[in-house]
Amino acid sequence: MPKRGENIYRRKDGRWEGRIKINCGSDGKTRYKSVYGKTYKSVKEKLIQIKSEQPSVNTSSCKTVQILFDEWLAAVRLRVKSSTYNNYRMKIQKHILPEFGDIRYDKLDVNMIHDFISEKISSGLSEKYVSDIIIVFKSMAKYMSRIYGFKNVIADAVLPRNSVKETPVLSGEQQNILHKYLTGNMNSTALCILLSMYTGIRIGEVCCLMWGDIDFENNTLSINKTVQRMQNTGLSSTTLVIGSPKSKSSSRIIPVPSFLQEILREYRKSPDTYILSECSNITEPRTLQRRFKTILKKAGLPDVNYHSLRHMFATNCIKIGFDVRTLSEILGHASVETTLNRYVHSSMSRKIECMNMMTPAV
Repeated sequence: MPKRGENIYRRKDGRWEGRIKINCGSDGKTRYKSVYGKTYKSVKEKLIQIKSEQPSVNTSSCKTVQILFDEWLAAVRLRVKSSTYNNYRMKIQKHILPEFGDIRYDKLDVNMIHDFISEKISSGLSEKYVSDIIIVFKSMAKYMSRIYGFKNVIADAVLPRNSVKETPVLSGEQQNILHKYLTGNMNSTALCILLSMYTGIRIGEVCCLMWGDIDFENNTLSINKTVQRMQNTGLSSTTLVIGSPKSKSSSRIIPVPSFLQEILREYRKSPDTYILSECSNITEPRTLQRRFKTILKKAGLPDVNYHSLRHMFATNCIKIGFDVRTLSEILGHASVETTLNRYVHSSMSRKIECMNMMTPAV
């Protein structure tokens, strides 16, 4: 008699039928084969014979890239922030799946990945962004190798060399003009721009900053949350999401410069209100970005991104003698390398100043 799980049963016409899994098809889906016989025993023998003749193949490696990414995303969603998950999903849907989604994973090779990298860079994407896409691909492949044990077919794919482009920043004179404009036209927006300019906090962090985050006794501010607009899963709509800072090291306490302490005390509001919106409703980053652009235009200054304030802060700190470790912790970086590589810029005047410190050996 058939045993539970054997997938052998008696048909209405009196014959016996057995079904067995065979190798997956080009679409990554498992295929089944049916065999027939007059007796249960004959069908079982046929199934055993078919099973013995099948090559030993890890069916997971035959799945399409899309199927494997769906599985990986479901797993990674349990351990990363929603913003990180959405970032992964966007790169996968926009770049990886249109090129590789229908391809069986075991048919991938390193050359296909390298051709993909070249094509993306030629289309105008930066080396850094393309590297981020490939890192997502490699993460999925590594996970599947660990879970299923089949070969990581893209482990040897070489990431493009990142050519670091310096973020445009205002000169020292231009920063003075901006400072004078802000202090001469003080409001909640100007105050938040000054906070970013002189503490290096990110745009999402300053939008989330509440008066209750300012410790007026110890003259510090606490960064414990950030806000960003994220795309809803499976939808074209977006939602404004308040969450934890970018990384563990991004949660930090920053001493406030003395001149800013005086301004904060002058404009101090209720602890449960946001500094930027001056109420209990948050203002999103793109609104602050637009206001910043308007202020630059009114002040007769070049058009730079709000994030350049963070770069200017880091560069100015190094110039006046901050040690890199202290600066790194104020910026909320996990390592000093990030601080040096991304946020410290040396102007030509500073280079000349440093070189003129050289004296002849005696």
